[in-house]
Amino acid sequence: MTQQHNNNELPPKTCTIERLVTVPEDVEKVLAGKKTATRRNGRYADIGEIMSLQNQDFVVEKVYSQSLGELTDEHAQQEGYSNVEEYKQSILSYHPGMPWLPQMRVWVHEFRPVTD
Repeated sequence: MTQQHNNNELPPKTCTIERLVTVPEDVEKVLAGKKTATRRNGRYADIGEIMSLQNQDFVVEKVYSQSLGELTDEHAQQEGYSNVEEYKQSILSYHPGMPWLPQMRVWVHEFRPVTD
């Protein structure tokens, strides 16, 4: 089951928000509005934190833990992919030799553009 947290209940960050979205193809997806979440093996941002990509700001709205086995096609679409299998193959291509284990937990960071 997906677990929603507020900042007071989250463990310390393991990296910085500047490292949240770094792959050029993913940056383009975010800028085009096709990617509204990213999953990482650590926590890279706090709720309310701002991510800047090419002079555009995005605010992190949700941060929660999720297992790979919980992923749905809707989750894959948040990541900018058509379905879970497409997302899985993309992740495995970035991390050769990494197993895809349904029980493996990742941190989900959901974000949206900052509007004035």
